[in-house]
Amino acid sequence: MRLRELRLHHLDLPLVAPFTTSFGTEVSKATYVVEATVDTPAGPVTGWGECVAMRAPLYSPEHLSGAAEVTQRWIAPALFAVQDLRAESVAEHLEHLIGHPMAKAAVEMAVLDAQLRAIDLSFSAYLGVLRRTVPSGVSVGIQDTVSQLLEVVHGYVDAGYARIKLKIKPGADLEPVAAVRAEFGPDLPFQVDANAAYTLVDAPHLRHLDEHDLLLIEQPLGEADIRQHGELARLMRTPMCLDESIVSPEAAADAITLGAAAVINIKPGRVGGYLQARAIHDLSRAHGIAVWCGGMLETGIGRAANAALAGLAGFTLPGDISGSDRFYAQDIVTEPIVMHDGVVDVPTGPGFGVEVDREIMARFTTGVQTLTP
Repeated sequence: MRLRELRLHHLDLPLVAPFTTSFGTEVSKATYVVEATVDTPAGPVTGWGECVAMRAPLYSPEHLSGAAEVTQRWIAPALFAVQDLRAESVAEHLEHLIGHPMAKAAVEMAVLDAQLRAIDLSFSAYLGVLRRTVPSGVSVGIQDTVSQLLEVVHGYVDAGYARIKLKIKPGADLEPVAAVRAEFGPDLPFQVDANAAYTLVDAPHLRHLDEHDLLLIEQPLGEADIRQHGELARLMRTPMCLDESIVSPEAAADAITLGAAAVINIKPGRVGGYLQARAIHDLSRAHGIAVWCGGMLETGIGRAANAALAGLAGFTLPGDISGSDRFYAQDIVTEPIVMHDGVVDVPTGPGFGVEVDREIMARFTTGVQTLTP
């Protein structure tokens, strides 16, 4: 294949409700989707990807405008120069560029989608996925009051979601967790996510979470604190899960060796793409470490790809693969992901199995960058 054009469609998608985490509140999702046109023996083919970086460098060092600039100035020229491009070689062609995994992942994703469409192969078949559905969990942001939180969780439980994840931060942790567990009983699969809001000094406080029989506590400490997560894991009964700390297979190997992760949250954008995500899955499975697929408020493009990834055998816990309507009143794909009976279907169409609705996408487009050799 030969890469002929990249278009970055910059979007601002309103959320159905504000989403609050330990680092802020989002009322809309700013993103860009990558449209890659490649030449193949059968003619030109288009593939789609999306960038999961946030507006500001609060979740990771990357931010959205920076990812777009890196793509324009360095990623695109490097890939335009490749005579025979394959998705499996994108990372190698870009390894001279330090960091920027989300920018790299978005382009690799679009190339992979085009490559699979060119041979009429689904992403799930490419991965060797046998499951037809995967369990669907939901992430609940920090609410203003406990009563409001319980009302929101009731809605998701009644809808049939397979697992509840609650965002927490200092001052909004023990009381809401205790309230949810008391309201819904011991059988509700329930976990918490701190998004690096604590330090090891908070260990005596965090140990009170052990009283609530949680599936896991996700990323309580800073992203660089793999060793300290290992220390905290030895002080708590609740299984330790790493998110922000796992930026590569090498980081996953370090976390496993140091006893810092009984569980790993795999987010393809954060680790540099879906092929790196598969490598982390394989490594974790070989070491008996459970993995699940996290979410970054993806559109239907990334949501479909995540559903296929989560079909791999090592994904033994429900991921953040909710229906599109959890976040968006209107998705940008023709057939948005739908949660039913606690699961979502693994797409089986060519590529990631979804089609972009250009008319709907245009309503939320704030700008388009066209990149050519």
